[in-house]
Amino acid sequence: MVHYSDFKAIVPKGIVHAGSADHVQAGLPIPKATRVQIFSPDDWEGFIEEWAGSLKGYAIVRRFAGSGDMGLDVAGFTDAAGFTAPWDNYQCKRYDHPLRPADIHVEIGKIIYYSWLGEYTVPRRHYFAASRDVGTTAAKLLLDPSKLRESVRQAWEKQCRHEITATADVVLAGGLLSYFDAFDFSIFGSKSVLDLIAQHEETKFHVIRFGGGLPPRPARNVPPAAPAAHESRYIRQLLDAYGDHLGTQVPDLAALDLQPRLQRDFSRQRERFYSAEALRNFSRDTVPEGTFDALQEEVFQGVVDICESSHGTGYERMKATMSQAAQVTSISNPLAPATRVQDRQGICHQLANEDRLLWVSNDD
Repeated sequence: MVHYSDFKAIVPKGIVHAGSADHVQAGLPIPKATRVQIFSPDDWEGFIEEWAGSLKGYAIVRRFAGSGDMGLDVAGFTDAAGFTAPWDNYQCKRYDHPLRPADIHVEIGKIIYYSWLGEYTVPRRHYFAASRDVGTTAAKLLLDPSKLRESVRQAWEKQCRHEITATADVVLAGGLLSYFDAFDFSIFGSKSVLDLIAQHEETKFHVIRFGGGLPPRPARNVPPAAPAAHESRYIRQLLDAYGDHLGTQVPDLAALDLQPRLQRDFSRQRERFYSAEALRNFSRDTVPEGTFDALQEEVFQGVVDICESSHGTGYERMKATMSQAAQVTSISNPLAPATRVQDRQGICHQLANEDRLLWVSNDD
């Protein structure tokens, strides 16, 4: 008979680091190497595509999805000519175990068979990228081309013949056997999960995949003394707004020399514009394409009604729009934690640069 004394008291395992408000809200963070293990196959391929797209030396990175992919998952092409130039293949595998020899045999067989048929040229390198890494036995094979060749040869009848394609049995004989014997098995290798994650951290997709917040923004840009060519339109709009306020034309910046208050205002507006430009540049390296455009659109929608309302002068319209931009919130945008008041105000000048916002219009 089981007695109460036979049971051991449950003692929860202590947390060895200090908790935080974030931990209370969302729990302890999941290590990235563990997180990728619960990616769907599609997410894992997307992760590899994002990583490969960040590598130098590729003109094009393409993902081949669906059945009948002929052993291609994510390919990096060194030239727009595609398969006619050197290229690399990344075979994405998301299993519930590290890769075993049986998991790689058929994929190697596909590369050999379809390149023999002329469907594509032999890749410069073929890497296995597995969410649970490569097991010891398979890893040792991938480091020894001659042993890898013999392993695939011995496994061909059982693991490759009926699995390479659903439309035919692929017998390792005749011309295919000669091609197999001459094939360079040193092209096959693998990428470790930790290396993939570390390199993915340098991409603009990383915070969307894994969270953890944006990196710090670089120090703010100080506007150059002389306006650059890309500032011409919003500056012209500012000068027109000042002229509308003064009741006389302001043809150029020299005309502001006798208007210290407006000259100070002009300096502030340029600082805001350059702050927004710095945020745009920051976004290119840290968040997916289109994120900054979405932020611009939020600011536009937040200020356009004020901008297009009745105002005594174009200068008053501009000032009212700046005040409204300072109140716009964009908590849903990935750039929100890094966005400052002067960024939102500077975005108004970016929009004025494109004539989406007008300080003095023919409708006034």
